[in-house]
Amino acid sequence: MPKKTAVSFENTLHDLEDIIDTLESGEVPLEQAMEKFEEGVKLSNECQKALNDAEKKVRILIDKNLKDYNENS
Repeated sequence: MPKKTAVSFENTLHDLEDIIDTLESGEVPLEQAMEKFEEGVKLSNECQKALNDAEKKVRILIDKNLKDYNENS
């Protein structure tokens, strides 16, 4: 299951990068640019949530390892 999350994160990040490239080109009409911007904000939020979730998991693992180390010392 973690592999699926990583792939989903990578795909979302890639889609976000595509939107940024499109917006930076300046070649899209304002209405389309606003739609892309809104989509980009949503994708950015999804990426941030995935990163926050990963950070929480890392902290749990580190805390558990520290606890195990301290109990065995």
